Parts: sequence; structure tokens; C-alpha cells
Amino acid sequence: MGLYEAQPQGAARNAVIVIQEAFGVTGYIQDVCRRFAAAGYCAVAPHLFHRSGDPTIAYDQMQQVLPHVMRLDAEGLEADLDATLRHLTDTGFQPAQVAVVGFCMGGSVAFLAAARRSLGGAVTFYGGGIIEGRFGIPPLVDLAVQLKTPWLGLYGDLDQTIPVEQVESLRRAVEAVAVPCEIVRYAQAGHGFHCDARGSYHEASARDAWRRTLRWLDGHLRSP
Repeated sequence: MGLYEAQPQGAARNAVIVIQEAFGVTGYIQDVCRRFAAAGYCAVAPHLFHRSGDPTIAYDQMQQVLPHVMRLDAEGLEADLDATLRHLTDTGFQPAQVAVVGFCMGGSVAFLAAARRSLGGAVTFYGGGIIEGRFGIPPLVDLAVQLKTPWLGLYGDLDQTIPVEQVESLRRAVEAVAVPCEIVRYAQAGHGFHCDARGSYHEASARDAWRRTLRWLDGHLRSP
């Protein structure tokens, strides 16, 4: 499995696993890694499509996405997460120093990681599967009780794939867990609002979400 990696200048404060959208480790995902590196983190993006040719797919070619997404399952995703964590622990980062941040499809995977592993922090950008589940991952509302990692969820009210009612059901589900959790909704944002390579990009929401992400990591990851 390939890893895109971005390193900060000087010693890394901590590490972030960046989980791709359904379009692969695109230029945008690589840029997100570089943004984390600029903030002082070692950032790595695992190539989750490595079992199906490791493509990068254009945002207007949704029909090409499905064959690769259909190859994903919870067992393989957990194996890929564990391999990425081993890479980071071999580099010197303890799990409490590692965050996982996922976008779209990757937002659901980030939630899975937060439920299955005790990490420093996790952030989901508009991750679906809240009620119906996906990739063999249980519905997020059911998985919430297992959360072991502080989790932040960022959603747009105009997202046609994730209704507000589902987001609010997830909010209720995470209210009962023992680790810190928070959900933020953006009234003017739709799906993919953080990606500046897509027409759905909403700058004000993206900027606020990024600020909150860095603050979440800063507040929950253990210092080296």
C-alpha cells in the first residue's frame, strides 16, 4: 500500500492520518497533507484503492468510482489503518500522538478508526453511512457507543447525501459516549464543502472547519 507523506520543517509535533475521498489520493488530499505539515504535523495518506489498481479519479467521473469503492470492506480498511499506524509508530509516534482525519468516504473510515482504536483524536468531514452503514461498517449511530477516541464531526446542511436528520441522530448517539465528541453543522455548505477542487467548495465553512480541526487536534493529541 502506498502512502503519500508530508513532513514539517523541523521536528513534528504529532502525526495525522489523512483518509481519502472516493476519488483516491488526489491532488487535494495531498494538499491537505501539506497543510497539516505546514501546521507542524507529520501527515500521511494511505492509498486505500491499492487492491484495485490505486487510481486517482476526476471529480466529474463518478461512474469510475464505484468499482473501486465496491472493493472496500471493513476488514481491509482496518488492516490498512493498522499498517499506517505501524508506519507511524515505527517513526516514533505513539497512538495518543496520532489523529485520523477523513473526508467524504474517508470521514466514515475515520469514525471507524475512532471506534476501533484509542488514538489522540479523530475528525470526520461529511462522512456518510450514519443510518445505513457502508463498506461493511455498522451504521455510525450504532458504532458510536464504541468510540474510544475524541471525535469531531463536520457536516453541511445542504448535503443532499447526508440529511440533517441523520446528522442530528448521530449527535444524539455520541452524547452518551465517554470520550469528548462534537458535531458542527454549516448552514450554507453542501457535500465536499472543504475541497477547493470541487464546485461544492464553500470557503467560509471550509476555513472554519479547518480552524476547528487544528484546535481539536491541538486540544486532544498528547504532546511529544
